[in-house]
Amino acid sequence: MRYISTRGKAASLSFKEALLVGLASDGGLYVPEAWPKLSFGEMKSFKGKSYAEVAFAVISPFVGGEIDDVNLRRMIEEAYATFHHPAVTPLVQMGPNDWLLELFHGPTLAFKDVAMQILARLMDHVLSERGERLTIVGATSGDTGGAALEAFKTCEGIDTFFMFPNGKVSDFQRRQMTTIITENCHAIAIDGSFDDCQSMVKDMFRHQSFASAVRLSAVNSINWGRVMAQVVYYFTAATALGAPEQSVSFTVPTGNFGDIYAGFVAKQMGLPINRLVIATNENDILARTLATGDHRLGPVKSTITPSMDIQISSNFERLLFDAAGRDHALVRDLMTTLRDSRRYKLPDKMLQFIRDSFDADAVSEIETQEEVARIWKETGYLADPHTAIAVKVARDHADPDVPMITLSTAHPAKFCEAVHDATGEAARPPIWGDVPSGSTETVAHLASDRARVEEYILQHARLTQGSVRSFASEGVTS
Repeated sequence: MRYISTRGKAASLSFKEALLVGLASDGGLYVPEAWPKLSFGEMKSFKGKSYAEVAFAVISPFVGGEIDDVNLRRMIEEAYATFHHPAVTPLVQMGPNDWLLELFHGPTLAFKDVAMQILARLMDHVLSERGERLTIVGATSGDTGGAALEAFKTCEGIDTFFMFPNGKVSDFQRRQMTTIITENCHAIAIDGSFDDCQSMVKDMFRHQSFASAVRLSAVNSINWGRVMAQVVYYFTAATALGAPEQSVSFTVPTGNFGDIYAGFVAKQMGLPINRLVIATNENDILARTLATGDHRLGPVKSTITPSMDIQISSNFERLLFDAAGRDHALVRDLMTTLRDSRRYKLPDKMLQFIRDSFDADAVSEIETQEEVARIWKETGYLADPHTAIAVKVARDHADPDVPMITLSTAHPAKFCEAVHDATGEAARPPIWGDVPSGSTETVAHLASDRARVEEYILQHARLTQGSVRSFASEGVTS
């Protein structure tokens, strides 16, 4: 299996290479050269199997034999042994044909754990084989940073730096990042938005002297390994409800588009998915794009669903690549237009390709609070506000003949204030996932300035600690 950039100017890579690099050198995102397919019989065999067994079957084609089966199975089993539910990602029935897929039973109570726990093991394994070290830099709107720092805190060959918008993540999310105090983990509060943080990450990858010096990598959903791991729970959920004999639909609360893009990948592999429904908050760029074909950036609004407070959904580029018939030049043109003009217009054929699989709706702040309250009143279930948005959108797109599976992406305790405001109920974390107020925190507070952030990373990454001064004097951090 080879991996190619959506923009076509970077060299194709092996699975191991794509895993360690993250973002392509041309600014594009890596995708498989061709989609692997699972047969009807293979998918049918998933019924009754453990999550780890299904994960091995789904992930193996993407690895392409580059990691031997014994080690791959071991890492998968170790990763999902960290979850506190025997099903790993259990289904909860909410209505006659409506289901929640709970993705928050991992160490940090968010869906990011599902991918991050296996990704950390895969990357550390490859680095150990090679006797190498790298530096991970990422941006988070809340959950990714905590999940990454938790997963990578014991990795010998990896230093991890995560930026988050200062004051725009929940207190619980912040503590999950800032209370991980190890030599190789660093939380950075940025005075700006998530998009500011994400843009700096992308610029760092394009700043080749810096990227080379720290051996830069990424574990945001721009890393193919993240998307690959998320594909698994689409198969476990769908086959539990009758696939491949029965088609299913999924509704996904969407920010950076990685989670729902994993559903698109599952569909390309053969899973009978009827509709993939994008659920977003007032930062509704994806809903507007599907409605009009006009992808136009706007200001980022702060909401009670901060993981969706995004205007630049990075993984949407991966979908555009297939919508464009894998035309690298067309994708490059669209991304250049977006950079220069903050908008682009989708060609009709691309828009129709997307509409063939996807629907989208946006939910207001008031509607979100009302939905959290409605779910609690009618079912006794406390849902985090991101999940509530998806439940409302799912209800509006329900088909009585097709099971609708809504992804529940975070434990309500991660957004306890919003949940309490809507229901009057206290959403408490499980004992194993609690991070008490008053815990010791370590965090760097920096301006939204790429050069300053790069300087901080150079000072603290073990690859460059001894040469920061000379490196800076050569203008590498400017």
